[in-house]
Amino acid sequence: MLCALYLTTCPIAFALTTDADQPIHIEGDDAEIDQNNETIIYTGSVEVVQGTLRVRGDRMVVKINGDQVERITTMGSPARYKQQLEDDQGEVNAHADSIIYHTAQERVYLNGAASLVQQGNQLEGESIRYDIVNGRVDASTANKEGRVKMVLDPAAAKK
Repeated sequence: MLCALYLTTCPIAFALTTDADQPIHIEGDDAEIDQNNETIIYTGSVEVVQGTLRVRGDRMVVKINGDQVERITTMGSPARYKQQLEDDQGEVNAHADSIIYHTAQERVYLNGAASLVQQGNQLEGESIRYDIVNGRVDASTANKEGRVKMVLDPAAAKK
Protein backbone atom coordinates (compact mmCIF):
# COMPACT_ATOMS: atom_id res chain seq x y z
CA MET A 1 0.00 0.00 0.00
CA LEU A 2 1.53 3.34 -1.04
CA CYS A 3 0.48 6.77 0.14
CA ALA A 4 1.85 9.70 -1.90
CA LEU A 5 1.41 12.89 0.09
CA TYR A 6 1.37 16.37 -1.31
CA LEU A 7 0.17 17.75 2.01
CA THR A 8 -2.00 20.52 0.65
CA THR A 9 -3.77 20.93 3.97
CA CYS A 10 -0.48 21.57 5.73
CA PRO A 11 2.19 22.77 3.34
CA ILE A 12 5.60 21.15 3.48
CA ALA A 13 8.35 23.60 4.28
CA PHE A 14 11.59 23.10 2.43
CA ALA A 15 14.90 22.23 4.08
CA LEU A 16 17.71 24.72 3.70
CA THR A 17 18.92 24.64 0.10
CA THR A 18 22.38 25.83 1.15
CA ASP A 19 23.03 22.61 3.11
CA ALA A 20 23.81 20.65 -0.08
CA ASP A 21 26.66 23.06 -0.86
CA GLN A 22 28.33 22.47 2.50
CA PRO A 23 31.10 19.91 3.16
CA ILE A 24 30.03 16.52 4.52
CA HIS A 25 31.59 15.71 7.91
CA ILE A 26 31.45 12.07 9.05
CA GLU A 27 32.55 10.75 12.44
CA GLY A 28 32.45 7.44 14.28
CA ASP A 29 34.39 5.55 16.90
CA ASP A 30 35.95 3.27 14.25
CA ALA A 31 36.30 3.35 10.45
CA GLU A 32 37.15 0.65 7.91
CA ILE A 33 38.03 1.71 4.36
CA ASP A 34 37.46 -0.72 1.48
CA GLN A 35 39.06 0.90 -1.59
CA ASN A 36 38.07 -1.93 -3.94
CA ASN A 37 34.36 -1.54 -3.15
CA GLU A 38 34.61 2.24 -2.64
CA THR A 39 33.03 2.07 0.80
CA ILE A 40 33.85 3.29 4.28
CA ILE A 41 32.17 1.62 7.25
CA TYR A 42 31.92 3.62 10.47
CA THR A 43 30.82 2.06 13.76
CA GLY A 44 30.05 3.39 17.21
CA SER A 45 28.14 6.66 17.70
CA VAL A 46 28.30 7.65 14.04
CA GLU A 47 27.27 11.08 12.79
CA VAL A 48 26.99 12.90 9.47
CA VAL A 49 26.84 16.70 9.44
CA GLN A 50 26.24 18.73 6.28
CA GLY A 51 25.21 22.29 7.07
CA THR A 52 22.15 21.92 9.33
CA LEU A 53 21.54 18.29 8.24
CA ARG A 54 22.41 15.75 10.93
CA VAL A 55 22.14 11.94 10.77
CA ARG A 56 23.11 9.82 13.78
CA GLY A 57 23.19 6.10 14.44
CA ASP A 58 25.19 3.06 15.51
CA ARG A 59 26.69 2.03 12.16
CA MET A 60 27.18 3.82 8.85
CA VAL A 61 28.17 2.69 5.35
CA VAL A 62 29.42 5.45 3.06
CA LYS A 63 29.42 4.64 -0.66
CA ILE A 64 31.89 6.65 -2.72
CA ASN A 65 31.73 7.05 -6.51
CA GLY A 66 34.99 8.45 -7.82
CA ASP A 67 35.72 11.31 -5.45
CA GLN A 68 32.09 12.03 -4.49
CA VAL A 69 29.98 10.69 -1.63
CA GLU A 70 27.08 8.95 -3.39
CA ARG A 71 25.07 7.43 -0.54
CA ILE A 72 25.23 7.23 3.24
CA THR A 73 23.34 4.40 4.95
CA THR A 74 22.94 4.71 8.72
CA MET A 75 21.57 1.98 10.98
CA GLY A 76 20.55 2.50 14.57
CA SER A 77 18.22 1.77 17.41
CA PRO A 78 16.85 3.98 15.91
CA ALA A 79 18.87 6.04 13.45
CA ARG A 80 17.95 9.75 13.62
CA TYR A 81 17.78 12.59 11.08
CA LYS A 82 17.15 16.31 11.53
CA GLN A 83 17.51 19.39 9.36
CA GLN A 84 16.64 23.06 9.62
CA LEU A 85 13.77 24.31 7.43
CA GLU A 86 13.76 27.48 5.32
CA ASP A 87 12.43 30.77 6.68
CA ASP A 88 12.83 29.95 10.39
CA GLN A 89 10.04 27.35 10.25
CA GLY A 90 11.73 25.00 12.70
CA GLU A 91 13.22 21.71 11.67
CA VAL A 92 12.27 18.31 10.32
CA ASN A 93 13.01 15.37 12.63
CA ALA A 94 12.87 11.72 11.68
CA HIS A 95 13.87 8.31 12.93
CA ALA A 96 13.87 4.76 11.55
CA ASP A 97 15.79 1.49 11.78
CA SER A 98 17.87 2.67 8.82
CA ILE A 99 18.27 6.00 7.04
CA ILE A 100 19.68 6.24 3.52
CA TYR A 101 20.83 9.69 2.44
CA HIS A 102 21.29 10.03 -1.33
CA THR A 103 23.58 13.06 -1.40
CA ALA A 104 23.38 14.12 -5.07
CA GLN A 105 19.58 13.80 -5.29
CA GLU A 106 19.12 15.21 -1.76
CA ARG A 107 16.73 12.44 -0.78
CA VAL A 108 16.37 10.68 2.54
CA TYR A 109 14.86 7.18 2.74
CA LEU A 110 13.66 6.01 6.15
CA ASN A 111 13.18 2.24 6.47
CA GLY A 112 11.70 0.24 9.35
CA ALA A 113 9.39 1.84 11.94
CA ALA A 114 9.81 5.20 10.20
CA SER A 115 8.55 8.50 11.60
CA LEU A 116 8.87 12.03 10.22
CA VAL A 117 7.80 15.15 12.14
CA GLN A 118 7.64 18.57 10.50
CA GLN A 119 5.93 21.72 11.73
CA GLY A 120 3.92 19.82 14.35
CA ASN A 121 2.65 17.24 11.84
CA GLN A 122 3.71 13.59 12.09
CA LEU A 123 3.84 10.81 9.50
CA GLU A 124 4.49 7.15 10.34
CA GLY A 125 4.93 4.09 8.16
CA GLU A 126 7.23 1.18 7.51
CA SER A 127 9.13 3.32 4.98
CA ILE A 128 9.16 7.03 4.19
CA ARG A 129 10.91 8.70 1.28
CA TYR A 130 11.63 12.42 1.74
CA ASP A 131 12.66 14.54 -1.25
CA ILE A 132 14.40 17.47 0.45
CA VAL A 133 14.54 19.72 -2.64
CA ASN A 134 10.92 19.34 -3.73
CA GLY A 135 9.39 18.92 -0.28
CA ARG A 136 7.69 15.69 -1.34
CA VAL A 137 7.04 12.81 1.03
CA ASP A 138 5.96 9.25 0.13
CA ALA A 139 5.09 6.70 2.81
CA SER A 140 4.25 3.01 2.60
CA THR A 141 3.64 -0.05 4.72
CA ALA A 142 5.43 -3.36 4.44
CA ASN A 143 2.28 -5.46 4.33
CA LYS A 144 -1.45 -5.09 3.76
CA GLU A 145 -2.18 -5.28 7.49
CA GLY A 146 -0.18 -2.18 8.38
CA ARG A 147 -1.28 1.34 7.64
CA VAL A 148 0.38 4.69 7.05
CA LYS A 149 -0.56 7.07 9.87
CA MET A 150 -0.57 10.84 9.87
CA VAL A 151 -1.37 13.37 12.56
CA LEU A 152 -2.07 16.89 11.32
CA ASP A 153 -1.89 19.73 13.82
CA PRO A 154 -4.23 22.56 12.74
CA ALA A 155 -2.44 24.96 15.09
CA ALA A 156 0.82 24.32 13.21
CA ALA A 157 -0.78 25.22 9.87
CA LYS A 158 -1.82 28.63 11.25
CA LYS A 159 1.71 29.57 12.29
